[in-house]
Amino acid sequence: MSDIKKVVLAYSGGLDTSVIVRWLQDTYNCEVVTFTADIGQGEEVEPARAKAEALGVKEIYIEDLREEFVRDYVFPMFRANTVYEGEYLLGTSIARPLISRRLIEIANETGADAISHGATGKGNDQVRFELGAYALKPGVKVIAPWREWDLNSREKLMAYCDERNIPVEKKKGKSPYSMDANLLHISYEGINLEDPWAEAEEDMWRWSVAPEDAPDKPTYIELTYRKGDIVAIDGQEMKPHEVLEHLNKVAGANGIGRIDIVENRYVGMKSRGCYETPGGTIMLRAHRAIESITLDREVAHLKDSIMPRYAEVIYNGYWWSPEREALQALIDNTQEYVNGTVRLKLYKGNVDVVGRKSDDSLFDEKIATFEEDQGAYDQKDAEGFIKLNALRLRIAASKGRKL
Repeated sequence: MSDIKKVVLAYSGGLDTSVIVRWLQDTYNCEVVTFTADIGQGEEVEPARAKAEALGVKEIYIEDLREEFVRDYVFPMFRANTVYEGEYLLGTSIARPLISRRLIEIANETGADAISHGATGKGNDQVRFELGAYALKPGVKVIAPWREWDLNSREKLMAYCDERNIPVEKKKGKSPYSMDANLLHISYEGINLEDPWAEAEEDMWRWSVAPEDAPDKPTYIELTYRKGDIVAIDGQEMKPHEVLEHLNKVAGANGIGRIDIVENRYVGMKSRGCYETPGGTIMLRAHRAIESITLDREVAHLKDSIMPRYAEVIYNGYWWSPEREALQALIDNTQEYVNGTVRLKLYKGNVDVVGRKSDDSLFDEKIATFEEDQGAYDQKDAEGFIKLNALRLRIAASKGRKL
């Protein structure tokens, strides 16, 4: 272990990562560099500095990455209308490649020998962090304490803190839900949620009101798109992270964005979790709406066919992979004409599209109308179209083949 002199740790300032700082110092006799990313988790990150200093950390990185997170990770993902297993909007998954990249960059800047994280050996995050790290620095050493130590309970972690005078907040009673938050979502796992039959407690939710408690009057908003990304809300230009911050507030106030799912983790087990993704829920619905009038049919269907694969790539931790880059290039190419405005009605947990318009629209009212189209479409053409498409079916039927 003597070859490890300096380690960069993804540090939140909470119980687990505070213990990890001291554990790395004790176990590897090394210097620890902490990296704390503000990606919109809704809590102050600056207190992590004082906690790290109290643990003897000399090099402390605390960075506001909110704009980069939404611009370079969330927005590209939403151009694909990405959903994992039909429900999950990948809020945790999409944050990991950014953190991995900065861990490696800081390791290079500080001359560190290794990186470390607080993900457990049961979850997906260990895979995501490490796949990203290895893709960006093939020879990097990764230290995953949860796979090495025997501090496998909150009680053991707290006892370790007491023995070594590690300053952490001590919460009485039950352990809180295991939560992960960023600008896109907040997740909840553990306690009663480990029983897939048990309903989540109402006071668990942080970002949204219950749909039944939402206002009795609907809220209308208009989203302006440019090349597949939202650039303005109700006519006001906003930066990417400001867009998501605003949508989270207005959606949460209308009871939008809660889901309760059992998902298939990449490591093999099933996991029950609850997620709040207020702004993302609106973004998904609105993006599909603007694409509905601006994308060619076959392009739209092609995107839909590759989306599950793209979602798996991100969920499983392969953001920094050639397949993700190839899929992204195709997806981004389709967004050239995804411009215009979508009008939405938000009401008691629902997001309804009530209008869409674009200078690049492929919707032709003269052709689509049920009224007189003045020759824009010759309905007689449909007869030959149908017969040609039915030809193989007619031949098979004439030969007596059964379906």
